[in-house]
Amino acid sequence: MPRPATDPAKAAQIKILRQQAGRWLKTAREEARLTQAELAEKVGLRYYTFVSQVESGLGRLPIETQGAWAEALGLEPGEFAKTLLRYYEPELYRLLFGAESASQALKGQATG
Repeated sequence: MPRPATDPAKAAQIKILRQQAGRWLKTAREEARLTQAELAEKVGLRYYTFVSQVESGLGRLPIETQGAWAEALGLEPGEFAKTLLRYYEPELYRLLFGAESASQALKGQATG
């Protein structure tokens, strides 16, 4: 099986999922009425540009920071991490929660 980095279709799918995760995070930030700079400060980032990178799909949240982001956004940490897992590791999400659950969750997030 080709590795994601060498499989163009897989790389394209990863890019799309990261962009969708970024849109979801941006919506959560806006609903919390925070600027990128305010969110960065709340989660202990030195520069708000990392928030911008994540929201645009160019970066992803490290696991060890997800609790702080959830708290800053006023979201339940477990559900926050589970949602990010759908985007960042869809195969692991599918193994843990089932294929139907994963596809329904992503459809709902993409339209919401």
